[in-house]
Amino acid sequence: MVLPNLSTDEILDGIRQWIEIESPSDDVAALARMADKVTADYEAIGALVERIPGRDGFGEHLLVTDNRHCPPEAVQGPGILLLSHMDTVHPMGTLAGPLPFRIEGDRAYGPGAEDMKGGTYLALAALRQLAREGRKTNLPVRHLLVSDEEVGSGTSREHIEREAQRAKYVLVTEPARSGGKIVTARKGMADFTITAHGEAAHAGVEHHLGQNAIREIAHQILALEAMTDYARDLTVNVGLVTGGTRINVVPDMAQVHFDVRFPSPAIGEEILARIRGLQPHNPKVRLTIEGGINRPGYEKTPGIAALFEHARKLAADIGFDLQDLKTGGGSDGNFTAAFAPTLDGLGVDGDGGHTLEERLYISSIVPRTLLLMRLMETLK
Repeated sequence: MVLPNLSTDEILDGIRQWIEIESPSDDVAALARMADKVTADYEAIGALVERIPGRDGFGEHLLVTDNRHCPPEAVQGPGILLLSHMDTVHPMGTLAGPLPFRIEGDRAYGPGAEDMKGGTYLALAALRQLAREGRKTNLPVRHLLVSDEEVGSGTSREHIEREAQRAKYVLVTEPARSGGKIVTARKGMADFTITAHGEAAHAGVEHHLGQNAIREIAHQILALEAMTDYARDLTVNVGLVTGGTRINVVPDMAQVHFDVRFPSPAIGEEILARIRGLQPHNPKVRLTIEGGINRPGYEKTPGIAALFEHARKLAADIGFDLQDLKTGGGSDGNFTAAFAPTLDGLGVDGDGGHTLEERLYISSIVPRTLLLMRLMETLK
């Protein structure tokens, strides 16, 4: 197989244009501008774009279809789902302030450069090259771009799962991990809020009549943190604590918000049962426990292992050693793995995601685009 001669400069310029349209998850107008640009770029290469209206204050999603490369009889069948997101964690003004687009050596900086406008654009670049060279695929290719991944995919999950159910394979263009590794398993994720309802009282006059909700939450925090078990790859992280009104009032309310990561569905159900079974240390304080799993975990199934081995051989032909790992971070791949073999982390290699040092490595652009392109061409 003769590999195409891709232009790093052309692809990087496309990524730059996407980075320079800021698109935080909570800004519908900004996301609409991003969707306009993605739509125009995809229509310019002859793909069809369906715009899925947003709801509940979140932006729209895009479903791109390009069936020109596969046999006519395969068009309506199971295909390859490319899965990406258009939103970033960076607020408006980041580009003009602390994180402008810039190039320093092999690094291109900017909001979303690594997570994940870089990887999202690679999918377009791969499809564009297929069209330019008249190359063929065995399966139809669909690209779903969602607008709320960074805030939990609450409005896009139904679309992700629908498309995953009609996919034979799912390729997620989240950034690579640990120097270019792709993801073949992810931990499950849950988040909870525990509220302690106590009894207010004057701290100086009737302290003995109060039931201190903050004290109760302190006991719950110790119980929660004790659930972390590194040997089982299980973590419970208390991330936010609130409560009280004034220092001279016994607090009648306090809350703790915490994050749970677990390696398997069985351990996930076990830890959820333990959390939901927590009882107040002070029987005169009432607890309410809210929350649950927001992204299911998945293991490296035989189907995923076979898909990874196929990708590893393609990468070797391209000229690099592809390795995989399991990560505790979540992505929309958590939703698709239950329906179809999923490879995640197929986007650019980079570093500093979600920080003001976010960057992609320019040297990763062509190899990763070629890998996506060869996966589209060879998967059956």
